[in-house]
Amino acid sequence: MNARPLPEHTPDGEDGRVTGLWGWLWRRLRASLGRRTLPLHLRHGQLGERAAKAHLQRLGMKFLTANFRSRRGEIDLVFRDADCLVFVEVKTRSSEAWTRPAMAVDAEKRRRLSQVGLDYLKRVKHPPVKIRFDIVEVLLRDGAVGDVRHLPNSFPLSTPYRYG
Repeated sequence: MNARPLPEHTPDGEDGRVTGLWGWLWRRLRASLGRRTLPLHLRHGQLGERAAKAHLQRLGMKFLTANFRSRRGEIDLVFRDADCLVFVEVKTRSSEAWTRPAMAVDAEKRRRLSQVGLDYLKRVKHPPVKIRFDIVEVLLRDGAVGDVRHLPNSFPLSTPYRYG
């Protein structure tokens, strides 16, 4: 029986990657997990965020970051519009049959977005800027982007929070 020898295990190669048998196993595991497709609602959400980002950039806003997370939640997109920091919530829907997508941003969601916005400001060392919260509605038609609606200054910083 001609058995192939196992690859020699070196904890870290020169480029910092795990090499040998463990590296091979790790790369195989990552490759198999990477092949899994996301659920439809997550793919639609990603499509909506990309469309919203492109739309806001066409309007002249400067993109800063996407999916900013803190322990209190997540903000989809952060932009700068002149002297204003803009926190953007993206709502993607395949139909408006029930209600407008922006209606999903209720008082609790606005409160959480306010908290995460303040966490972002703390992370960037409290710059002296104005802030606002926008909603972007993305409507899909047959799995592709149909309409993109920007609703600037959709809601204020929730009480009792203050900035500036």
